[in-house]
Amino acid sequence: MRVAIAGGGLAGLACAKYLVDAGHQPIVFESRDVLGGLVAAWKDKDGDWVETGLHNFFGAYPNMLQLMGELEILDRLQWKRHALIFNQPDKPGVLSWFDVPDLPAPINVITSIIRNNDMLTWGQKVKLAVGLIPAIVRGDKYVESMDKYTMTEWLKMRGIDQEVDREIFIAASKALKFIDPDKISATIPLRALNKFLQQKNGSRIGYLDGAPPERLCQPMVDYITARGGEVRTSSPLKQIVLNADGTIEKFILRGLDGAPDQDVDADIYVSAMSVDVIKTLLPDSWYAMPYFKQLDELEGVPVINVQIWFDRKLTDIDHTLFSRSPILSVYSDMSNSCKEYEDPDKSMLELVVAPAEDWIAKSDQEIVDATLKELEKLFPEHLPAPAKVLKTHVVKTPRSIYTATPGREQFRPVQTTPIENFYLAGSYTAQPFFGSMEGAVLSGKLAAQAIAARYPTAESPTPPTLVAAS
Repeated sequence: MRVAIAGGGLAGLACAKYLVDAGHQPIVFESRDVLGGLVAAWKDKDGDWVETGLHNFFGAYPNMLQLMGELEILDRLQWKRHALIFNQPDKPGVLSWFDVPDLPAPINVITSIIRNNDMLTWGQKVKLAVGLIPAIVRGDKYVESMDKYTMTEWLKMRGIDQEVDREIFIAASKALKFIDPDKISATIPLRALNKFLQQKNGSRIGYLDGAPPERLCQPMVDYITARGGEVRTSSPLKQIVLNADGTIEKFILRGLDGAPDQDVDADIYVSAMSVDVIKTLLPDSWYAMPYFKQLDELEGVPVINVQIWFDRKLTDIDHTLFSRSPILSVYSDMSNSCKEYEDPDKSMLELVVAPAEDWIAKSDQEIVDATLKELEKLFPEHLPAPAKVLKTHVVKTPRSIYTATPGREQFRPVQTTPIENFYLAGSYTAQPFFGSMEGAVLSGKLAAQAIAARYPTAESPTPPTLVAAS
């Protein structure tokens, strides 16, 4: 089958990869001139990479790891010391480490919490441990049922005090979904905790050894094209044209730079675009269907990525740091953390501004100035002097992953739509890894699985399935 896929992010590329494995002929159309979607990056005039975000890989990403294994690029992941690191805004320059020992799960993570005496008292640790018992013992059904509460509400219900919320879950919520715990659905942090507690290396963080378009997306493109598929950039979807029976007749791509629009005829069509984009392109007649109408309940969250190059080293820490400042989420010195960005003499900090709702409309300079003010608290020995800023980049994404407020999970659509020849992929679709790189890859795999199951080919292998983490 010829399958047209709109969207060249991880979901669209993963869908195409698994479709060629199943003997189909996918053609991926990406609107921009660079692949990757929410993990896109491009080079500035100096040849430095400008990224859309700080992209962490976790041991609890089984489908991503399987995909990279199949592409023979697992060696491109740089695994960091198994620890979670929090800054302490009330103690300038002081970090709090949760080192995870080499023990079976969940003993290893529990031990890391018990050993850390910087952030929680013994009483708070006990209350947190007791409070988490239902989520651990009763599993996914319990976690899913907590979608009606915010994380802050859930903590209060379990008798866990506000100090734990402030010390742990502000940073965790912003890192997971770019919003605070009094807004995030309790399902999201609880599910992440479940995966970390169930898998020995689930909470271990890894970095790609370079920029995602080259080090992750390009191997997917090479794999797809070597097996008869195609990937085209600068090819935005303009319109979905329907047959009389409501199925898709064709995609129309918008011509750029004066070029004419282009018709794309295929047997099957897939949207691997963000939920905000596909909502603007859905035919009016489809909106009468509850399946498509539910998409109105989902919208992307704003997020901002800031990169700052300094004339000297600010830190030698090779890891992700979780921030509890009012505007920062996570950050890292990429000159230490990423092989391609390595610099023994200078730092390049990459920082995620979240929540970004109040900042997305501000100027780049205002955002950089506010970020530097926060960095003065984190690196008081270097800032505001003697370290000097060499250059900065600010990348705004007004609509990123879906906003995971309470009640949203029920509106996440499955990949098979009511339209016979139309499927959805994207991290907002139904799968247990919410909005994440893992969720995007899995959604593309599940869309390909549904197509391959409905339209098997003679050479089709067993359709791809959800991978259990080891």
